[in-house]
Amino acid sequence: MGLKEYKPTSPGRRDTVADDYKDITTNKPEKSLLGIIKKTGGRNNRGRVTVRHRGGGHKRRYRIIDFKRDKTGAATVMSIEYDPNRTARIALVLFEDGMKRYIVAPSGVKVGDIVESGDNVAVTTGNTRSLGSLPTGTQVHNIEVTPGNGGQMVKSAGAVAQVMAHESGYTLVRLPSGEMRRLLSGCSATVGQVSNLDHKNEKLGKAGRNRHRGRRPTVRGSVMSPAAHPHGGGEGRSGIGMPGPKTPWGKPALGVRTRRNNRTNKFILRRRYDR
Repeated sequence: MGLKEYKPTSPGRRDTVADDYKDITTNKPEKSLLGIIKKTGGRNNRGRVTVRHRGGGHKRRYRIIDFKRDKTGAATVMSIEYDPNRTARIALVLFEDGMKRYIVAPSGVKVGDIVESGDNVAVTTGNTRSLGSLPTGTQVHNIEVTPGNGGQMVKSAGAVAQVMAHESGYTLVRLPSGEMRRLLSGCSATVGQVSNLDHKNEKLGKAGRNRHRGRRPTVRGSVMSPAAHPHGGGEGRSGIGMPGPKTPWGKPALGVRTRRNNRTNKFILRRRYDR
């Protein structure tokens, strides 16, 4: 992947830094691996907005991704494709028995490469093995939290984790956030870094590109009235008038820790904010 900068032919183009899509090999997705996405506009089954600032956006089809990588045997990479539902690229792989599947494309994987799954395959980019069978220092992504459930962590563009140690049926993994976490050694992970490394350097350039993604405008609380938001009120550009920011409903926001799953605290050796 690469980036391209536009000449300032208009105010929207002036600050745009966009993807050049040169790593994409086809524009036609595999029809048998497409699903339907029904838009909700951020509303629940009662029609009430539960997630604000969502709506509109371009129509998309869901790509059914194989996060489990549980099919053994060699698979050939047929194409590298764009996925409108995620920041990473996806790869279409063809197995020897004719089955096709989409996987999250690792960085460096090209059309014609062979990817495999199993504890006896080589430790090369794109292959999937259990964490306990990987050497320490191996870079991985698409990591399972529960064996057999499929990859749940480290799947976004450019993300990578590292295997640090093995002990008593657990593997210590350093996540992209800096968190050090123990996972069952039977959990699978894919070797390598997620593709599309330059995604973090893109600049939308104009509000319209946010609308294309289904993101509606956000109004700052500090410009509202005090009846509409805790940050509102005051003369001119005044501060929020409180020690820390709050949500529109008066709850602490921006930096407040919201983790509630205390059951798994024992698996976290170092928090991400203790770096």
